[in-house]
Order: sequence, then C-alpha cells, then structure tokens
Amino acid sequence: MRLSARDIKDLNLMKHYRIIRKWACKNNELKDADLELLIYLDCIGFFNKKDFIAGVYSYSWDNRRWNRLLKEGWIVIWRKRNRTTQLHHLYEVSFKCKQLIQRVYRIMLGEDDLPTSSRRNKLINGKSYTDKVMTKAIYNVNKDKKRW
Repeated sequence: MRLSARDIKDLNLMKHYRIIRKWACKNNELKDADLELLIYLDCIGFFNKKDFIAGVYSYSWDNRRWNRLLKEGWIVIWRKRNRTTQLHHLYEVSFKCKQLIQRVYRIMLGEDDLPTSSRRNKLINGKSYTDKVMTKAIYNVNKDKKRW
C-alpha cells in the first residue's frame, strides 16, 4: 500500500515538527541543519564522504560540520579503508544518533511526550524569553493527544 499526501496530512506528522526539532537540537547541542542532515544520512544507511557532501548541498554552509559530527560521535566509521580493496571509509550514523531520531519519530507520532523536567530538557529552565515560549509550546504539544 502506498501512502498519499492526504494520508500523511491525516497522521498530523508535521504539526509539531518545529517544536520537536528545536527540543532535540537544544538538548543535544546540534544545529537545525545538523539534525536534518543526520536524519537524511540515517535514511541512506551506510555512506561515504561523497554522499555526505551531496546531502549538504541543501543546507547552510558549514565547513566544520563533518569534523564536528564525527568528533561528537554523531557519525561513526562502519568500515575502515583498506588500501588494497576499499578506497574509502564507510560511515553510518551512531547508536546515539539513531536513538535520538527514533525518539523524534515517536514524539511526532504521539507515542512519547516531550520531557518536562529541567533535568531532561534544557528549555524548561526558561533562561531566555525564547525558552519560556518554547516551554509553553512543549506543554501544548504534550496536551495534543491527536498527534496521530
């Protein structure tokens, strides 16, 4: 069975995407473009640096992104380069990245709620006006039981 645009609309998947994305980025010290790129790479599965570069074209330019994501453990080497048979390393998104993406999907589907404790959600502390507004939005997302 193939999904139609109407099916996706009826699922309400994108209804709270912005708030969920902001929560995920703020609590994991990622940029919005980083998270979306990691979701793209997770869909690919195994990739090399050329695949990464092809995926970056639709995001804001950040020439430190590759090294930062690798250093912070969002991307890991799946298979090292072998000078005789394999020309390039093969990468995949890390376990912690897959866990974060799965959590975002579960929240979008309404299976999980956004955390409301200050220990698990940096936005709840309300240090800035934006954080306070996002806190209100988080409570609204959690109240909306028709996410799916």
